[in-house]
Order: sequence, then C-alpha cells, then structure tokens
Amino acid sequence: MKRVNTTTMIDIENSNVSSIRPLKNNISLRMKTKFLNYIFIAFLSMTFFACQEDDTIPPQSQAQFTASAEQVAIGEEVQFTNNSQNATAYAWSFGDGTTSKQVSPRKTYETSNVFVVSLVSTGAGGSTISNMEITVTPASSFTVENEDNLIATVPVQFTNTSLGDASYSWMFGDAANSTSTEQNPTFAYPTTGTFTVSLTASSAFGSQTFTKEVNIGGAPAAPENLYYIALGDELIQKLILDGNGTVVNVLDVAGKGGVGMAYDDVNEKIYFTDFDTTPFGNIWRMNLDGSDLENIVSNIGDPYGIAVDVAAGKIYWVDDEGNVSKANLDGSSPEIGFFTVSGASWRAIALDVENFKMYVYDANYEDLYAVDMDGANPVVIVAGVYGYAVAVDTVNDKIYFDDQNDELLKVANLDGSNIQTVDSNGTRIYGMEVDNEAGKLYWSGRDSGELYRANLDGSDNEVLESGIASPRGIALVK
Repeated sequence: MKRVNTTTMIDIENSNVSSIRPLKNNISLRMKTKFLNYIFIAFLSMTFFACQEDDTIPPQSQAQFTASAEQVAIGEEVQFTNNSQNATAYAWSFGDGTTSKQVSPRKTYETSNVFVVSLVSTGAGGSTISNMEITVTPASSFTVENEDNLIATVPVQFTNTSLGDASYSWMFGDAANSTSTEQNPTFAYPTTGTFTVSLTASSAFGSQTFTKEVNIGGAPAAPENLYYIALGDELIQKLILDGNGTVVNVLDVAGKGGVGMAYDDVNEKIYFTDFDTTPFGNIWRMNLDGSDLENIVSNIGDPYGIAVDVAAGKIYWVDDEGNVSKANLDGSSPEIGFFTVSGASWRAIALDVENFKMYVYDANYEDLYAVDMDGANPVVIVAGVYGYAVAVDTVNDKIYFDDQNDELLKVANLDGSNIQTVDSNGTRIYGMEVDNEAGKLYWSGRDSGELYRANLDGSDNEVLESGIASPRGIALVK
C-alpha cells in the first residue's frame, strides 16, 4: 500500500500568504471594471430607446364599415356598422344630403336611387375615407277596400299605396292568372276562395313585390220571391222576401184569371190555371219575369189546382167536373180525367212523388183523397172537410189542408190521422207552399187579402203582405 506524504501537503497549504494577496487584488479590480462597463452600456441602451420612442409617428386611421343591406326599399332601415381602426371621430355622408357623427348610425331613404355612402374616420395619425353604394328601390304596398266582406262576382277595389316613382304590375292569383298595370285596379273574382294578390312596384333602380291574401266569400243569395195571383187586380205579382215588402207586377192576366199556380224549379217556369173562359179553360206557362207566355192546354172545364212533377216531365191539374188530368210539361199528350170521381168538384191537388201519391180535395162530397199517381187505389183519408188548398210535407210525412167547415188551417199525418190546427184565421186559402229547408209554411188568405208565413207547426205566424185584391194561388221561388 502506497503512502501519502502529508508533510508536503501541509507545506502547500501553508505557503506564503503575501505572495498570493496581489493576485486577489488584481481580480477584484477587473470585476469592478466589468460591472461599471455593464452599467454604462445599460444607460446608453435606455437613452437610445427613450429617444427612439419619443420620435415614433402615430398609426394611420383605417375607415371601414359594413351595411345590413346594400339594397333596400324606400322607408326600410339600413344599419351601418363602423369597423374603423385607430380613429376617434367619424363623419358620415349618406348621399342624399344627410349626415351623421354617430359611431354606427341607422338610416332610411325617402326616394328611389343609388346613393354613395361615405365614412371619414379621423385619428391621431390622420383621416381616411371609405365608400359604399346603397340601392334604394320603390316600396310596394296596397290596401283592399272592404277587405272583410269580399264576395264572388263583385269587383274588388285595390288601392296602391306604394312609395317612389314607379310602374306597377299586379297579379290577382286567380285560375286565369289575371294581371293589370293600372295604378289602382278593380277585379271581380268569379269564384269563392283565398287568393294571393301581388303588386310589383318598379323604377330605374330596382323593384319590390308586396303580396297579400284576400278571402272571397260566396255571392249573396238572391232573395226568395213569393209569386201569387191577385185575382181582383187581374195581375200576377211577386213579393220579394227581403224584408222590405217590395211587390213587383209580373203579368197582366186580364181575361185569363185563375186560382192555381205551380213552379218548375228546373226550367224556371211558372204554370197557372185560367177558368175565365168557362167552359173552355186553359193552362198557361211563362218565364219568371212574365215573358214567353204560352197557352199549353186549352178547352178544359174550369181548372183549379195545379202541380208539377218535374222529374217525370208532367203537369197535373184538377177541374170542377170531377177530372184529375195530366200532360207533358209543354202541354202535349194530355190525359184528361185519368182519375175521375163522378160529381166531384175538385179544388186542389198536391203531389208526393217519393211515395207515388197525389192528394186531391173535393168541395162537393167534402172529402180529401190519397190516390196513386196513375189514378189507382183512391182512399178518402179525411172525410167531411172541404177547402181550396192542400200541401204535402214529404220530409215530415205531413199533409196540410184548408178546412172551411171549421174555418181552420190544419195538418195531419199522410194517412189523415192526428189532425191538428195550424191557424185559425178563417180566411179561405187557395195557395199553400211548404219550405222544408227553412222549416216554413206559406199560404194566401183570399178573404183577408194577406200573405202569411209561419213555422211548420203554425208558430211565429207573420203577415208578409196585406191589402191584396183576392190573393189565390202561390208559388215560392228560391
């Protein structure tokens, strides 16, 4: 094992201190010098950067903006959004002579044109400008007169409320694609329904379209008319059932007066009997306005009541000689007395085509008959009554008849049972009509000179017209 010389090592550690101290002093001086150099360099650097910062030029402002829309209609608002940088003040010019200093203003235009919008943004570094074009079109709009009560076939008035000088193009939305270039057109819709109407207002700077839905209701139903023979005045007249009591003269029947009347609702014809030329009575037919008067059956004895079976193309009538007769609607192929009761004086007839029955009323033997429409199977359903009118309610299976023995208007079942009183006025009744759709019964009063209407049970009785000279047969035209 090798040994270490410890004495040498001690000698080294205890070498001369005085020879080492100068070296330490030199190192210390050099460190101080370096430190001062660092401080000086730092000072110079700070001075340089401070001088450089004092000489910096402010950044240039940058004018920028956007618009909510670059094409609008008159009166439509535009929102301008300012996106400028390095700016503290703003000057807007909207191209129509108006200005603003707001940061992000809103604007509407009153005329149609192309407007140049300018924004000048100003900051410490100066000002810049940005421009944008805004196109303003006419503003399209219209109103509809009486909008909540529009009906088919009646012209609708459209009123143009557009803004801005323009031309106009209308589309009415009907099946025919009808159009118009008028400023304020009218248009009649032929049918009911909901229609989309559009108006395009145009100028040199663009166009705008406005649409609106219009609801077209049904045309008002023409008022019902009650036709009647005013025998004392030798007239056929009609009462317009509109609540105003308007009476219109339809036909002068001087020399051809009678008491029976019936209506063909398919061909819109009125039939009436004429016994003024006894014993050569007639059946007449005319249009609803009294035109095209035709004598379709002649030389028949004292015709009274008359009825029509439109589906079968037949007219039926009764006479004072006990005959129930029929013919085609034009009077051809007459069958006089296809049902006869010897000695009977028939006054009224009513048809129940659903049950193939006719009801005839005799004033001589005072019987009310039910008979098959071919004249077979006659049955007296009410005996000991006589009168001048009879009507059948096929919906409720009732028969109405005038009973002059009791001076009452009565109703019974179709077999004559369950007889009840409907009215007790006592006047002789020659005309009677049942309106099942409205639940109403109409009749005339020869002696009272009045026309009546009531519910089918006789309630709510009302006088429709008075002062009539001997009203006889009636016909309700709906």
